[in-house]
Amino acid sequence: MSYKIAYDSCCELPEEYKGDPRFERVPLAIEVGSWKIMDDEDFDQKVFLQKVRETEECPKSACPSPDRYCRAFETDADDIIVVTLSSKLSGSYNSALLGKKLYEEEHGKKNIYICDSESACGGETQYLLKAMELEEAGLSFEEVVKGLEEFREGMRTWFVLDSLEHLRKNGRLSNWKAFVATTLNIKPICYGDHGAIIQKAQGVGMKKTLMKMSEMIRRDVKDPEKRTLIVSHCNCPERARVVKEQMLAGIEFGKSMILDTTGIGSLYAQDGGIVVTY
Repeated sequence: MSYKIAYDSCCELPEEYKGDPRFERVPLAIEVGSWKIMDDEDFDQKVFLQKVRETEECPKSACPSPDRYCRAFETDADDIIVVTLSSKLSGSYNSALLGKKLYEEEHGKKNIYICDSESACGGETQYLLKAMELEEAGLSFEEVVKGLEEFREGMRTWFVLDSLEHLRKNGRLSNWKAFVATTLNIKPICYGDHGAIIQKAQGVGMKKTLMKMSEMIRRDVKDPEKRTLIVSHCNCPERARVVKEQMLAGIEFGKSMILDTTGIGSLYAQDGGIVVTY
């Protein structure tokens, strides 16, 4: 059985899979003041961050249209897996569902599974890699779907950001949390709870807070040898390297990697943000 994996552009595709016809990026749109771009393969993070620094308005995003998703389904592949941002953070998931409906109205039924990652950034990458693993194992479409849904129950997302302003201004956090983090240099340790953002703990200063998060994750993780550790970062590769080293101290993950955030990931993580998934 052949397969195709479509993913919205908050997902970070590892370098070795770029250009692989099994994968298709469905881009969200980004707006920084009057500057508008698509979060596609031409996204330039440095230019984006500079535009953000120069613009007083908070950057915004827009999810792909149902028609854009529908076009991604026009393939000869037997199975289509779609990985989207958490439905509690973006309209991308619902747009993909509508895209599936449009496709089936025009072409008839097809094996299409829309996966709400209940995460973002490297969390989406986790599902993409899992979907590929299940498909390559020769499982039926129904078995692949079941495997992804079971995987979702055990996947974890943590993050620490230098600033929560973009999340707050786009309606993802309360004003109070963003205010405290900004004015007192308190950095919340955030956690994805079925796609919603909750605060697990906090620290003073980025370095100490990241270390505290690493310690919390080390206590939380079960069967690390069966998991992939992904550390995603926005324009801070050295910070990501340190976090990865902290995570691997005394714990052996099956695989580990560092990935740079895409446009949407950069919009919300902001300059210096770290997202850890496993």
